[in-house]
Amino acid sequence: MKKLLLFGLLTTTFILSAQSDQRIYDIINAVSAERIEHDITKLANFGTRHTLSDTISQTRGIGAARRWIKSEFEKTSSDCNSCLNVIYQKDLIKKGANERIVKDVEVVNVLAIQKGTKYPNRYIIMSGDIDSRVSNPTNFTDDSPGANDNASGMAGTLEAARVLSKYTFENSIIYMGLSGEEQGLFGGGGVAQYAKNQGWEIIGIFNNDMIGNITGVDGIVSNVDFRIFSEPVPPTETEEQRKARRFYGGEVDGVSRQLARYVHKNVKHYMPEMNPMMIYRLDRFGRGGHHRPFNDAGFPGIRIMEAHENYTQQHQDIRVEDGIAYGDVLEHVNFKYAAKLTAVNAINLASLAWAPPSPTTVKIGGIVEPAAKFQWSKVVGAKGYKIYWRDTTSPTWDYSRYVGNLTEFTLDGIVIDNYFFGVSTVGENGFESPVVFPNGIFK
Repeated sequence: MKKLLLFGLLTTTFILSAQSDQRIYDIINAVSAERIEHDITKLANFGTRHTLSDTISQTRGIGAARRWIKSEFEKTSSDCNSCLNVIYQKDLIKKGANERIVKDVEVVNVLAIQKGTKYPNRYIIMSGDIDSRVSNPTNFTDDSPGANDNASGMAGTLEAARVLSKYTFENSIIYMGLSGEEQGLFGGGGVAQYAKNQGWEIIGIFNNDMIGNITGVDGIVSNVDFRIFSEPVPPTETEEQRKARRFYGGEVDGVSRQLARYVHKNVKHYMPEMNPMMIYRLDRFGRGGHHRPFNDAGFPGIRIMEAHENYTQQHQDIRVEDGIAYGDVLEHVNFKYAAKLTAVNAINLASLAWAPPSPTTVKIGGIVEPAAKFQWSKVVGAKGYKIYWRDTTSPTWDYSRYVGNLTEFTLDGIVIDNYFFGVSTVGENGFESPVVFPNGIFK
């Protein structure tokens, strides 16, 4: 009974002692719904941003849209002493690559790279999609304003760059506009391959695809709910890793799921008015988003989006039919809500960019013992480490203990069979890395 009481006191104490940083609140307050409204309006007014649309016009089509996005990133960079390196990344996609590519097209992405001071080759990415479409995915001429899908995510990415460019970070951040999403996730695929070719270490990608609607097709209206989609384990895991999961657990503890838990925890701490919903699924049923190509490459990535979709306003020809107004137009976007989800991204980008790396290896032991034992690899520059644990059916890390600057620790009185565990790194500034699920056995 004494050990159980001590366990309860310890876990409660460490949950309540989560550290706050005033800069995170400043970031939340700096996000502007007015600037986001301006940017969504500008993007919608390009008429169509279909991947196969006009690239010559200065006022219509995806070419004009991506040039404007690049110019906005360059303005932000000018305001921060050239702290952003703004580039195009492009790939030629040949006609017939799939049924939606009806002519050769250059898929062009816009990247604004804010280099970290200590870990410049470690990147956390926020993305929005540049392109839009109507009912027929090969119709690249009709008006397709794409106000919510996905001018909202693109505008949020532009705004996050404006806000975070005022700060200096240890890790690098990339603010990214991706093309070709509606035609087959070509933009994300191109950047994921580019990242591998460059040898980038991707901490994670936040794919923002539709962050502006609060009125669902089911009648629910909420400006605080949002969803975090994440896959359970990477598709790149080895057969050895798969076999180990069968005996030691971890079916829902891959790197993307840990990234989702990181966002959930941070939002609960700094934005308690919001309701982050952990969705245990790669994406919506039968549908896809631009985090998937990064997941396919083995990188951690999640989708952040509105909780209540309205399908009459997605991928629709603009029309009125049976009294229903179809089309993804400006009047359906809630700009203050888009600002809230932009802030969700910004505080997590900042937290990860200020945090040290996670331990590379975490070993666990304690078979048939009244204790859980841990050993992890040392991270240079770490202030210390924190052990997390949770009930095996819990979606979030519910208990934790800070153990100082050690590389081994034993949780006495904790039966290893009844919980899942993980370890994070804590920096001198108090920011934490994502949790690492055990990937080895400690004897």
